[in-house]
Amino acid sequence: MIHGSGAHVAHLMSIDKSTLPSDGGEQFNRLIFARSPYLLQHAQNPVKWYEWCDEAFEKARHENLPLLLSIGYATCHWCHVMAHESFEDHEVAALLNRNYVCIKVDREERPDIDDFYMTVSQILTGSGGWPLNIFMTPDRRPFFAMTYLPKHGRGSMGGFMDLLKRISALWQQHPRDVEKTCGAIMGALEQHSHNESRECTELVELEALTSLALNQLSGIYDQKRGGFGSAPKFPLPITLSWLAEQGSSGTPKALDMAQHTLRMMRRGGIWDQIGGGMHRYSVDNKWLVPHFEKMLYDQAMIALATMDVYQAGNDPFFLGVVDNIFRFVSRELTSPNGTFYSALDADLEGKEGTYYLWKRDEIEEILDEDMDLFCRFFDVSEKGNFEEKNILNVPVDITTFCAREKLNQEETEHLLDKCCKRLLEQREERIYPLRDEKIITAWNGLMIAALARGGSLSGEAEYIESASRAAHFILKDLKRADGRLVRSFLDEPSDVLAFLEDYAFFCSGLIELFEATLDTFWQGQALLLADEILRLFRDPNSGGFVKIGHDAEQMPARAALDYDGVVPSPFSQTAKCFISLGYSCDRPDLLDHAHILVHSQLESARQNPTMHLGSIQALAMLESDPVIIQFQGQRDSLLMASLLRSARSVSISNLVIRFTESSHSGQAFVCAQGTCYPPVSSGDSLCKLLASLQKSV
Repeated sequence: MIHGSGAHVAHLMSIDKSTLPSDGGEQFNRLIFARSPYLLQHAQNPVKWYEWCDEAFEKARHENLPLLLSIGYATCHWCHVMAHESFEDHEVAALLNRNYVCIKVDREERPDIDDFYMTVSQILTGSGGWPLNIFMTPDRRPFFAMTYLPKHGRGSMGGFMDLLKRISALWQQHPRDVEKTCGAIMGALEQHSHNESRECTELVELEALTSLALNQLSGIYDQKRGGFGSAPKFPLPITLSWLAEQGSSGTPKALDMAQHTLRMMRRGGIWDQIGGGMHRYSVDNKWLVPHFEKMLYDQAMIALATMDVYQAGNDPFFLGVVDNIFRFVSRELTSPNGTFYSALDADLEGKEGTYYLWKRDEIEEILDEDMDLFCRFFDVSEKGNFEEKNILNVPVDITTFCAREKLNQEETEHLLDKCCKRLLEQREERIYPLRDEKIITAWNGLMIAALARGGSLSGEAEYIESASRAAHFILKDLKRADGRLVRSFLDEPSDVLAFLEDYAFFCSGLIELFEATLDTFWQGQALLLADEILRLFRDPNSGGFVKIGHDAEQMPARAALDYDGVVPSPFSQTAKCFISLGYSCDRPDLLDHAHILVHSQLESARQNPTMHLGSIQALAMLESDPVIIQFQGQRDSLLMASLLRSARSVSISNLVIRFTESSHSGQAFVCAQGTCYPPVSSGDSLCKLLASLQKSV
């Protein structure tokens, strides 16, 4: 495997910086001292970048200059484009260095900064994205927001150079207008914060919310291709999980939507048909042309959603999808210490997707006599389907293909699998995309949760071992001596304190590890995190919760985007953790806090339920009686493993697992709806009992 831009970043990280001046010297700027791969990508820009620091704001204040805050991440395609067109350009750099103080931020290191200023962008422009560029005053108040712009205007799109000149003139000649704009934006942010935190004063019925969400999703569902809405089309794993839950509750069309969407994604170009795993999203409406970056959180979230769909319908196809994801993560996103890297870049040598594309003659040279069958199945042609090359995809499923071609399906599957392995070996000889090797606590928590549940469902012990290894490392190396988690790790722990999402997502991973292993160590660690959440993120006056710890740097106003996106809202995820631990550890106070978290989201959920499906799931958990399974016996016995696997195979959203060690080889006591049933001592018996309860809860 040949490393391209990733090798350059690694080289910059390895440089002895002890002899460099504080501004980086002639070759570099101040970003050479950063650990973030994204910031290091900009360390040789002629722009005199600062990291987010007091020194930058003090310089702006002393020299009466506006600041340009530019936020992105290492694997962002449009961040690369703007960097090449503008930030590497000496003419642009001269203008920036003369008239601005410039700050670069890695959104993955500092989600608090990104969250706040993305809210600004949403309020000002109605949209957002990366690179996110904010112009602001020395006291950190924003007055203009933009995303990508070319250096010079193209068509209806303005140019970055012209914008820089206009904003500089505005700052120097019309300071009152800037101040007026700042005041209006801060007022809008305060109002936004008030609206988001306002508790719903009307009675919100779960059934009405569920019906409204299902109707909205049905209205935008693509019956032919799966997914929701038109291009660009996103996987929406939280939506798929919620639909699977509705399918388990007696709404078969909901499960059908989730199953069809996953099948079509698995066949599309959004899926890496050779190496496994999923790309970021599809730029078209048929899942063919992806945005090629691969994010850890996408792999974790789609794996969790796929397992929810599997549990709701028991179709083994979906366990195969999960295995495909995990094998990719194991091969390409797992660090030597067992934790998980953040992402793979979309770009290679300035072009997007190069690593994943194929010409037909390349495939012919590698596969020889197997080439024709492979190309027919994976839609490979001479002219290609993307920039004269081919994105591998599967136009028809394997059963239909074999019937049409009059082929034996088992033999064909074996042959295609062999071909994919040969192409993967050849692809690994190509220059490899940049890999962002930050270990992010939150995203690792999601992958730990996915692997633990995957091991429990499939019986693959290696998945659980992988989850356990990562969790141990985080508890050891991403936790300070005082118990405070940090956000990330790259060669050493970050100085940035962990946020609510880090605590919530890691807590959910530890809960899944306990439920997969019955090892009460994991449950105890999850409970410690829950108590830390109460200490660090709960407002003692209002009783509400915040995303940034009381002991961390605060933003100019408390305003953030509080809905489910590609990952769950930290508020809904925290609520689910509190509900699980509240029942399994007899902590009714956690259930009370879960009520507060959920009800803080209900007003927004009533207005737009499909953006708050995580909170609706948590509300359903609070309003339904839990199904409690008390396992007793020897934790490592074969019988206990069979009982546990049976318990996890059934889709019950409010399933609570407890465990007590005893000399018995294994038995399970089930309590639900005010009734405790006689103990069962076989996996089949437990499965039948839970299946009967599934229909009534």
